[in-house]
Amino acid sequence: MQSSNHRLRDMEQHHPLLSAGADVETGSLAAGVMVGGPHASHTAGNRTLWFIQDSCGMVCAGMTWFLVLYAEFVVNFVMLLPSKSFWYSLLNGATFNSLAVLALASHLRTMLTDPGAVPKGNATKEYMESLQLKPGEVIYKCPKCCSIKPERAHHCSICKRCIRKMDHHCPWVNNCVGEKNQRFFVLFTMYIALISAHALGLSGMHFFTCIKVQWNECSDFSPGVSVLLLIFLCLEAILFLTFTAVMFGTQIHSICNDETEIERLKNEKPTWERRMRWDGMKTVFGGPPSLLWCNPFTGLRLRRLLLLTHGRRGGSEFSV
Repeated sequence: MQSSNHRLRDMEQHHPLLSAGADVETGSLAAGVMVGGPHASHTAGNRTLWFIQDSCGMVCAGMTWFLVLYAEFVVNFVMLLPSKSFWYSLLNGATFNSLAVLALASHLRTMLTDPGAVPKGNATKEYMESLQLKPGEVIYKCPKCCSIKPERAHHCSICKRCIRKMDHHCPWVNNCVGEKNQRFFVLFTMYIALISAHALGLSGMHFFTCIKVQWNECSDFSPGVSVLLLIFLCLEAILFLTFTAVMFGTQIHSICNDETEIERLKNEKPTWERRMRWDGMKTVFGGPPSLLWCNPFTGLRLRRLLLLTHGRRGGSEFSV
């Protein structure tokens, strides 16, 4: 498709002229706003819940919740509630359960937040003419989703969309990690690492305490069952702590260097103005450092979410 004003090229690798912050359509997507099905328009009246219908991702996300809830069960019912120390149980229970709630909330926000998807099919002649490009300027179209690719956008074969500042697709959150949900993914990895470390510490204390006394006095479960539950919890905690701590570190490093994992692996030379260190952190987490950075509920509009969830019938709102 060519005109006297611009040229359009179908390329997966691109040097785009559209900035990541530019609106690509009248109904462009805002952070935390839900998007609809593959053929849904992106006007405000047609926004629906963002959810990727990928079987592997849904299984992995379900496993994540199961493992966190399993840790909750073991910590609360095997270690804390049978403890004779009221304050030990209260303080550790409040800390662990609070961190677990924050971890699961961060997981939900990562999974159900639009990561920065570019609207499908916007590479039309009419829309391109509305961009008022200078003669000779080249814009790039994704041949897979027929959309104009903004700067730093990459196509995800699982989401079947181009994602702004796509870092990677994570099956454990059943979503891409991109421009609009990276902060929630960072919080998710941080809180999972914290509860894993806490669970390991509590398990060590429990083993040490029960060795000095009778196992029957340490737990309401039989000694064999208690040991098996604790061993599995320790293995889970070690695995999760290692994985999420490494992922948290790589995410912070990427944010501070303003470079996504895809850009690093492809060794792409930056054509954008980099926001380094604290500027990058402020951009991702929004505003100057504060406790709000650690809050996964920031920006959550519960009333709109309930309207989106219950205001429509049919399954199209849960597709991408």
